[in-house]
Amino acid sequence: MTTNPLTKYPQPPFEGQPQSFPGKTGKMSPEPDHGEASYEGSGKLTGQVALITGGDSGIGRAVAIAFAREGADVAISYLPEEQGDAEAVAAWIEKAGRRALLLPGDLKQAAYGRDLVEKTVSAFGRLDVLVNNGAFQQPNQGLDSIEDAIFEDHFRTNVFGPFYLTKAALPHLKPGASVIFTSSVNSKHPMPSLLAYSATKGALSNLVLSLSQLLAEKGIRVNGVLPGPIWTPFIPSGMSEDSVKSFGSQVPFGRPGQPAELASAYVMLASQESSYTSGALVTVAGAMPVL
Repeated sequence: MTTNPLTKYPQPPFEGQPQSFPGKTGKMSPEPDHGEASYEGSGKLTGQVALITGGDSGIGRAVAIAFAREGADVAISYLPEEQGDAEAVAAWIEKAGRRALLLPGDLKQAAYGRDLVEKTVSAFGRLDVLVNNGAFQQPNQGLDSIEDAIFEDHFRTNVFGPFYLTKAALPHLKPGASVIFTSSVNSKHPMPSLLAYSATKGALSNLVLSLSQLLAEKGIRVNGVLPGPIWTPFIPSGMSEDSVKSFGSQVPFGRPGQPAELASAYVMLASQESSYTSGALVTVAGAMPVL
């Protein structure tokens, strides 16, 4: 039995629902689907250990649930103010019969990246999959409205953080390991109202292409996912009310994607069935053309 993807999930218009960054899942209407009731695993990651940044909500939360149901133990990083959401994810991981590790902190700090890896390996004994998903986003009007500190925060969180973390993880990644970056369709189609964010995502896509070549001789695969408009706490906390109300209407599917609809791409890229896939940028964007 198949389901029409155009009507599978809620369509705009949505309610205006402003939140401060980073946003809370439970305050969203409708609440996002992370696969809690729908994702079924098939053992693709049995016995593996994954570390996911930004794993408390949105895409990271969906990936954490999917990885656990595929048989992986999962460590997640998140901002300290997101503790409640992180604990909810841990409960889903443990319900799947896997171990969860909660690691709050700030990705902008190189020491935190090293600490994430050390604590994950200490708790689980290994590291097989690294998902660089955590990010910062703040919209802008004109160029002169972007504060220097905010511009720097975008790069320190979205680019420096993944660099620090991947570098720290490298000594623990064995041949067959997988590193996955969450980039964005904005890396190919930058939005003027998200100038800093789009620039960081362009950097991440480039990083995927460079790192996949650099780490090929070690047998480590590096790939990226380019989400289109996805219904996560980033939306009400990082966009105007009018933009939230019409969010997702610009793509051919006419609606935003749900985090649960991204999880399969990350599972595919993490799994050993994708042993020849490295340097790929996988678009998941409701038929939006990204060239």
